[in-house]
Amino acid sequence: MRMIQRALISVTDKTGVIDFAKELAGLSVEILSTGGTAKALTAGGIKVVEVAEFTGFPEMLNGRVKTLHPRIHAGILFRRDVKDHVAQMVKHHLAPIDLVCVNLYAFEAAVAKPEVTLEEAVENIDIGGPTLLRAAAKNYTSVTVVVDPADYPRIIQEMKELKGETRLATRLELAQKVFTLTHQYDGAISRYLARL
Repeated sequence: MRMIQRALISVTDKTGVIDFAKELAGLSVEILSTGGTAKALTAGGIKVVEVAEFTGFPEMLNGRVKTLHPRIHAGILFRRDVKDHVAQMVKHHLAPIDLVCVNLYAFEAAVAKPEVTLEEAVENIDIGGPTLLRAAAKNYTSVTVVVDPADYPRIIQEMKELKGETRLATRLELAQKVFTLTHQYDGAISRYLARL
């Protein structure tokens, strides 16, 4: 592992995210963000690089496509210990993303409303969020993935103790948390669609 230098933050639940991002920025971490999260962080006085600026490609299709881009996923998924991966990153002028902080559209809350339409339910199915989380969790040896605001203080504490790094055991535990979450999330979508 190396120092966390760049973080992608895109959250529906903004509990504690401004303080978390301020702490990261104080540790010289560059913050990438999207949409409402970027606006909230900027309003909180945090310097943010919009994902569209980072990728060189605009958000499109009413926000359906913003983080689904090779510059994002290569930055998350490349293995820092594989020379060919590193060489490809250099060749294509790609930058690493070392921390991914994402939580998902509140699908279950949306479909719990008695008046919800099928169209509204479908629009609350998160695509980019689970994709980012699964990519980061898959590459937990190099990437810290955070889905739960309750983990923010712990991450900051470790980074302060370890000069900008997190422990492998922590990253593994957080990765497991991701796969539990995405499993439950997909299950909720499946159960809703089965009732139609």
